[in-house]
Amino acid sequence: MKKIFLVFIVLIFSSCAQLQTIAENYPQIGVSNTEIASGLRQALDMGIEKQVTKLTQENGFYNNELVRITLPPELQKIDKTLRDVGLDALADEGLKVLNRAAEEAVKEATPIFVDAVKEITFYDARDILLGPDNAATLYLTNKTQEPLYNKFKPVVASSLDKVGATEIWATIIKRYNNLPLTNDVNPDLADYVSDQALDGVYTMIAIEEREIREKVSARSTALLKRVFALQD
Repeated sequence: MKKIFLVFIVLIFSSCAQLQTIAENYPQIGVSNTEIASGLRQALDMGIEKQVTKLTQENGFYNNELVRITLPPELQKIDKTLRDVGLDALADEGLKVLNRAAEEAVKEATPIFVDAVKEITFYDARDILLGPDNAATLYLTNKTQEPLYNKFKPVVASSLDKVGATEIWATIIKRYNNLPLTNDVNPDLADYVSDQALDGVYTMIAIEEREIREKVSARSTALLKRVFALQD
């Protein structure tokens, strides 16, 4: 019995070693490491081009329930109070201009994304391909979140002015703070919108990545078909 058990253990580890060898030597199954890295770059580029571009269009955030920027807690009570006293139009406009500012900021994201995609190495590619269905998006998030935030916040602050959000929210907050029995608020809108805009960008890229991983029909090039067939 012990001999049989030992043979069983040897076979298991032998199989694992063979699988590891296959995983580490993609050229043996017709797809090189270079092609894998290129395929993942292509998939991310498609996500940026197809999905992130949508966010830069008018109402790209506001009309998309997946990424629409809602109000932070301290502003939700303002929104409710304004609606309670009949100022629905002002409350609606306040929400729309936050989303409009995010649209403007996302236009600045593409160059940073392109640089991050170019940096994908052979080793990154292997881990990403065999990772979860948002592995490429997570890679991009880790590479770009800090520089994008630093880029976004001043752009968002400028965008808030450009689309009239700063003035609108100054009016909203002033009206709210002047109401009886309310506590004064003064939120950092640029910080909040920057964070929400980033979340929206990564959400949309993840959608495209998931499509390519799960649907053969979404692999629109020969390279994507060859590379992502490995993870099917």
